[in-house]
Amino acid sequence: MSNSGVGRRGLLIGAGALPGLLPVADARAAEKGEAGGQTRALAAYGASLRFEDIPAPVLQRAKDAMADAVATIIYGAELPWSKIIIAYARRLGSGGRSFILGAGAAPVQAPMAALAQGAMAHAFEMDNLTKPDSGSHPGAILFSSGLAVAQDRGMSGKQLLTAFVAGAEVMIRVGFATEHTNEERGFHAPGTTGPFGSAVTSGHLMGFDAEKMANALGVAGSCSAGLLAFVHAGNGAMVKRLHLGRGAESGVLAASLAADGFTGPDTVLEGDGGFLKAFCPHWDVAELTDGLGSQFKSMTIMIKRYACHITAHNAVEAMLDLKQAHGFSADDISTIAIAGSKRMATVNNIAVPPDALLAQFSIPFCVALSMYRDPIDPRSFDDNVAKDQAILALTRKVSMSIAPGQANNDLTAEVTVRLNNGSSLKQRVTAFSGTPERPLDRAGVREKFMLLTANFPNAEMSRLFDRIQAIETERDLGWLKV
Repeated sequence: MSNSGVGRRGLLIGAGALPGLLPVADARAAEKGEAGGQTRALAAYGASLRFEDIPAPVLQRAKDAMADAVATIIYGAELPWSKIIIAYARRLGSGGRSFILGAGAAPVQAPMAALAQGAMAHAFEMDNLTKPDSGSHPGAILFSSGLAVAQDRGMSGKQLLTAFVAGAEVMIRVGFATEHTNEERGFHAPGTTGPFGSAVTSGHLMGFDAEKMANALGVAGSCSAGLLAFVHAGNGAMVKRLHLGRGAESGVLAASLAADGFTGPDTVLEGDGGFLKAFCPHWDVAELTDGLGSQFKSMTIMIKRYACHITAHNAVEAMLDLKQAHGFSADDISTIAIAGSKRMATVNNIAVPPDALLAQFSIPFCVALSMYRDPIDPRSFDDNVAKDQAILALTRKVSMSIAPGQANNDLTAEVTVRLNNGSSLKQRVTAFSGTPERPLDRAGVREKFMLLTANFPNAEMSRLFDRIQAIETERDLGWLKV
């Protein structure tokens, strides 16, 4: 871990900025990595965070993530699996005050808006997540639930922005504590971490004190869910999108129940029978409170650049770098070798994806696609992409291996291209454009936003982007609908 600047520890703001979060005995236990008081500490932090506590770079990262979420939700609205969930949300959620972005003007109840928007944000592998990989998706989970609650209660942009950061600080820490081993047991990580972040974002907007926030987290733990069965079955990948929707919805449910006095265990994260022990073969409980009050994990949020699963991003960028530098075509390629983590070489090594959804999940296919289509544009993964014989033929030339010593949550990719003339070209990418080390600037975030919202009038979407970038000045959010 880095001890300063922006890294896994996040942005340092000076030790003791928010003191008194843990009783002395629990603080000592947390320092030793022992279980004791972590859920309550996170609850106290999530309830007490103020807008004034948040440094400008963190606020900007949050606004970029929120703008990115709006774009991915709007793009996702047109996909068939999203339309099924939108229709469900409308049937069960009529009569509310929250809007489903990209789905027309009729409002619904807040939990249903959160459900639909969370699924829509993740509808096509374009929503933001974190580096290092925490298995959490801040935009899809926190913005989807936060906007729904804020619109329902007539709250301001500043309140939503603060609640987003509060939820991110908790959810990302929960994800780091899992060491991403919940997926080793077959769980889809964002569906398991999401309810905790959504509960804090929702609870913050509802004005919770530490006690109610602890209860919301306790309830959220029993809502954690999501399986990776779709990967191993080779079908049913629509359900992957639902995991993010359910994560967002579950946090709204947990907070709403806690607001009415419903209780949950205050050791839900660290205790016996709690989240970490139930979901993870191994974990690091100290990560739950690492730097809490003095470091912002929100700075680990990254914006995805390519329309594919995050495990493919570095490999795709390496391939594009080699193509640009050496000017070869797909016909010139003899073989492609990709070295990465065990997760990349196994779970995401899908040689013949049956549909577009699993094509996005396949590293070999995405790398092959980058030689024929623009991997930045999600429209490249159309309904027929998995049947594209040229891409499939190149996919068969891709082999994947495990890089010795590479951690499972390290998505570094080393791509070696051997050409028909016998020459060998190599590129290693550790941080693609959009990662915390190489964050997209305002123009880059806007470019992606405009690409994903291209079906709407350009001037209207440009104004929407600018308004989100100044969301702290908005007195209410009822205007945020498309």
